[in-house]
Amino acid sequence: MEPRRFRNRREAGRLLAEHLRGYGGRDDVIVLALPRGGVPVAYEIADALGAPLDVYLVRKLGVPGHEELALGAIATGGIRVINRQLVDALEMTTDEVEAVAARELTELQRRERDYRGDRPPPDLTARTVILVDDGLATGSSMWAALLAARQDDPARIVVAVPVADPHVRESFRGEADEVVCLMTPQPLGSVGRWYEDFSQTTDEEVHYLLARGRRPPAPPA
Repeated sequence: MEPRRFRNRREAGRLLAEHLRGYGGRDDVIVLALPRGGVPVAYEIADALGAPLDVYLVRKLGVPGHEELALGAIATGGIRVINRQLVDALEMTTDEVEAVAARELTELQRRERDYRGDRPPPDLTARTVILVDDGLATGSSMWAALLAARQDDPARIVVAVPVADPHVRESFRGEADEVVCLMTPQPLGSVGRWYEDFSQTTDEEVHYLLARGRRPPAPPA
């Protein structure tokens, strides 16, 4: 029997938060959303846990002409993840991959300025980081975020998503300290298939939810 779909991203976030209650009320926890679709999910988690909310900028590298197919991803901090098997299978040249990466880097930098403004990136050192997206299909964006977050030496990284391809979810188990996922349908098809409303999250919604989700930083230990 096919599992029930989520009404929208915010409902998915509220349901996911129930499985993260053990992180509530702690000064060392921060919730980081992968924009844009991860922001409504992450907002509900941060609100339920009483944790600060921020964004972690990641851009998928889509195959030219088939942008829904990810050949990799880039993230804040110069992190790049490339699916070499796919690139080789498509016989893409290095120049073609670099052209895609350069275009997405420009958009990543634009969003960094737009969403963060003058605020510096969050300090993740010795903190428990909950990385949130609205789902994992290939996992490329989350991989880039995970690798980038590791550079800041956090105490713990939790990958939290409402729905994921089962094989992709398993691939994170050896890298993240914890993976929390509500559904792993097989076949996944697409992430959007598991939401009744999967309309695009707008920049305006991201700004609104980030403004509501900001809290004073935790006092130093």
